[in-house]
Amino acid sequence: MAEYVLTYMLGHEREVLARLVSQVERKWDNRQGQGQGLAGRKVLIVGTGDIGQRVAQFLLPFGVQLYGIASDARELAPFVEVGALKDLPRLVGEADYVINLLPNTPDTHDVYDAALFKQFKPSGLFINVGRGVAVVDADLVQALKEGHLAGAVIDVCRQEPLPQRHPFWTAWGLLLTGHSSAPTSPSMMVQLFLENLLAYQAGEALRGEVDFTRGY
Repeated sequence: MAEYVLTYMLGHEREVLARLVSQVERKWDNRQGQGQGLAGRKVLIVGTGDIGQRVAQFLLPFGVQLYGIASDARELAPFVEVGALKDLPRLVGEADYVINLLPNTPDTHDVYDAALFKQFKPSGLFINVGRGVAVVDADLVQALKEGHLAGAVIDVCRQEPLPQRHPFWTAWGLLLTGHSSAPTSPSMMVQLFLENLLAYQAGEALRGEVDFTRGY
């Protein structure tokens, strides 16, 4: 999933989709991209659990400034700041990339609505690899039309497969990736199982435990 996030951040930075359009139109496209690269970009990871922290560590060598959102504000390396959900409107306004990793809980439905999208940077990219229920679909489509954000990469949707008449199919600036961000690796699953087996035998905490009362 961290590789997926980096792929589309770099694709946005290098304007890959625009270059593909230029190629289709047979236009020589020698633009230099946005010019800055990832160094210095502000990345907001919404959901700083195990996956969010691993994504953060993966992005750190590229020189980004990392911010996060958790259930409660806290200090957490390597983030500059980790706020609570109430801090989301302020932090999205400062972020070049907003990466949603929120789980599906009663508190995380419809988080990304019209009011929140209006707070985004017009040059910002929204990447959703968490859950589709966090996004109000029609509000995202409208926000893209109105230029409140530069684009969106959507891996997860409320209904999958996405219905043929859904507006995401034709929304300008929106890329669908069909719930493909984290393919299961059998060898990595076996490694995780063996590590957890040793931890269980030693009475230590396990990786990937789910608290069913919290929903994640």
